[in-house]
Amino acid sequence: MKSIEQMEMDAHRKQIIADVHDLVEKYRAIFDWDIPEINQKSADALIVQEIRRALDQVAADLSV
Repeated sequence: MKSIEQMEMDAHRKQIIADVHDLVEKYRAIFDWDIPEINQKSADALIVQEIRRALDQVAADLSV
């Protein structure tokens, strides 16, 4: 049987994914403004990598 926390997470999973996607799009736009002839694939990889680092830092801050 799933825990109440897991059931709550299951209910919000799609929204979390959408929020992260919106965050990536925010930084894609910033990169586009700052670097007109950007290599989008490279920029996307850097953005996702940095979001992963930020998530690791948040997890460490929360002692997860």
